[in-house]
Amino acid sequence: MQIQEIITETKQRKKVLIRTDNLSKYYGKDIKAVDELNLEIYEGETFGLLGPNGAGKTTTVRLLNCILKPTSGTADVNGHDISKDSTQVKTITGLLAESPGLYEKLSAYEFLEFIGALYNIKGTILKERIEELLKLFGLTDRKDHLLEGFSSGMKQKVLIAAALIHDPTIIYFDEPTAALDPRAAHMVKDLIKGLADQLGRTIVVCSHILPLVEELCDRIGIINQGRLVAVGTIDEIITQAGTKTLEEAFITLTGGVDEKELLAWRNHS
Repeated sequence: MQIQEIITETKQRKKVLIRTDNLSKYYGKDIKAVDELNLEIYEGETFGLLGPNGAGKTTTVRLLNCILKPTSGTADVNGHDISKDSTQVKTITGLLAESPGLYEKLSAYEFLEFIGALYNIKGTILKERIEELLKLFGLTDRKDHLLEGFSSGMKQKVLIAAALIHDPTIIYFDEPTAALDPRAAHMVKDLIKGLADQLGRTIVVCSHILPLVEELCDRIGIINQGRLVAVGTIDEIITQAGTKTLEEAFITLTGGVDEKELLAWRNHS
């Protein structure tokens, strides 16, 4: 059996946890934030959505998490239609947004208690989950401290804990290392690896930082101007583009990259 046949057979045995069907989000007649997206994400994998700023990555995640409603098309998230079963979808998904809200006058414990209440988690169960998450992220000693005194890395830990408070099957990370210093960014990457390797969660990482998705993701999809232009493993995408590196493939498939983005990739290498 050839290698490609083995890969295909392995994929067929995996459960598709997220499937989009011509998923689209338009603003007016001219702005196509997501344009007829057809994508499959497998159970237990870490999938990267890679694309330039404004390519449609964040909009895709907001559609899949039922924050936005599609203009047309739909998606199935673990058996739930995002257009019909938004409440069920939200109970099985967690989101770390690119610019999340954080009530800094609350303590870490109070913030997680507040988020848990939003998911209708009550009593002993909520208390146990908060204690487990604080221990997991090394925040037990700071649980009663106000968030306004936390470092960026510690705040990110609390936000990830908040995304996990309802024990979701699928977790979306939108630019999870944005605005973090190298030490904090390394910590967040380790946390994401742990969620995938130790807890078996299905993870979707949105980013325009190549080294991040290369390090974390089993497969990636490249989005440009709202359309999916490539999907597969890094090697498969490089082969498709006829290049030697993912950076070259990205530039080839998206029609170029501006200087600011190139500097961002190199600064995060």
